Formats: sequence, C-alpha cells, structure tokens
Amino acid sequence: MHSFIPPERYFPYLSWTDIQDLPNKENIVIIQPVGAIEQHGPHLPLIVDAAIGVGVLGKALTKLDSNIPAFALPMLYYGKSNEHIHFPGTITLSTETLSSILMEVGDSIYRAGFRKFVLMNSHGGQPQVMQMVARDLHVLYADLLVFPLFTWRVPHITKELLTPKEAQQGMHAGDAETSIMLSLLPQQVKMEKAIAEYPPEHAEATLISLEGKLPVSWTTKDISKSGIIGDATTATKEKGDRILESVSDGWVQAIKDIYTFRLNN
Repeated sequence: MHSFIPPERYFPYLSWTDIQDLPNKENIVIIQPVGAIEQHGPHLPLIVDAAIGVGVLGKALTKLDSNIPAFALPMLYYGKSNEHIHFPGTITLSTETLSSILMEVGDSIYRAGFRKFVLMNSHGGQPQVMQMVARDLHVLYADLLVFPLFTWRVPHITKELLTPKEAQQGMHAGDAETSIMLSLLPQQVKMEKAIAEYPPEHAEATLISLEGKLPVSWTTKDISKSGIIGDATTATKEKGDRILESVSDGWVQAIKDIYTFRLNN
C-alpha cells in the first residue's frame, strides 16, 4: 500500500492513538502528494505524474534524518488534466472538485492537530489550484501553514543533463520524465515507441509564449499529435537515476526547511 514511501513515514499506517500521542504536532510535516492520470505519449503509462511524485517523495523520506517528523498521505492520483482530455485514457477532475478535495483533506489534518501541510504537486497543469487552496486554507485557519510546492521546483541538476532545446521546450513526456520513469518503473516504459515532437514555433510572437510570463491557454492537441512535447528518444535509465537522486535531495532540504519554518517570529 505504501509504494515507494518508507512504511514508518506512511500516515495511514498510524493508528488514531498514535496520532493523538505524537509530540510537537504543530511542526510535524504532513505531505499530500498530488499527481494525475493522463496521457504521456505512446511510450509512457498514464501514471507518470503520480509515479514521479511518490517516487521522489519516497526517496526523500528515506534519506531524511529520522529526527525530523514528516509523514506522507496517500497519493491523490487524479488531478485537473483537461488539457489532455482529447487523448483516450486521461481522467480529469474539475478545478472545483480538486479544490474541494484538498480543502477537506487540509481541514481534517488541521483538526488532528497538525499545522504544517505540504501540497506536493507533480502535474504541470494545476499549480494554480494548489496556490489557491493553500491561501484559502490559511485564511480559514490562520495558524495552519500550507506550502503549495511543485515537485520539480526544488534545486536539482536535470537541465544540465538535457540538450539546450529540450531544456527550453521539453514540457511533457520528453527526456526528463521518460528517464526518471526508466529509473522508477522501467517495465512500464516502451522505448521502441518513443519519439521527438516539439510544438510549432510562432516566429511572429515576440512576447507571447506557451508557458512564459505572457502565456496563451492551450490544450495538448493544439501543439502535439503524439501527446509528447519534447524528445523522449534520448532518455536513459542512468540519466533517470541521477535525476531521481538530485530531485529527492532537493526535497530533503525542502522538508527540513519546512520543519523549522516560522511565519511569525
């Protein structure tokens, strides 16, 4: 049931009396990994975002000093994935449903006495949902610190392992995600079906971009026939091992910082 998460760090394995008796509960870090079930091209399974999230978190919690109390909630597999809805197999929640689920989980965590709640999101289509939920929970409970974090935003070396084009334009199911999946779930990767496909260039646009400071809304079918946005053909397990180590190291530091963080002195 705990997948990559160390069993001693898996929140559902605790009893209610275990939770009642936890010391220093206001500083214990409770982490809700949030993924997605959505297309990732013909070579990767639908579970990519969820697998990466729980894989990175499990690796980080394994490395984390045992004196720092942190627990992982079960992965929330479904997310807001409607940009991929034109590809069969994608399952999506609405913004409202995802927000409601996270608000109610946060409420339950607060009522149990915890005051540090991490939304560890691994899907690029929903960081804004995490941010809105975090603000609303903090407004609802002024002493609840909520951290809306994206799995890939901690310090890591991934871009150093990619080509310049891939580092800039690889957005989905490309080298990085394929490599880390070769590390986590190699039996689920079909490298013989991996291809490279980048979005069309819009030479006439000097300020507007897909993911930049001045973005335009898009769905995957607008910019990719295969569902891949990047180059999956250059992925390797060795690269994935290095990415997993580096990203999980970043999360070890993030969890440490959250454990000691104080909003008000």
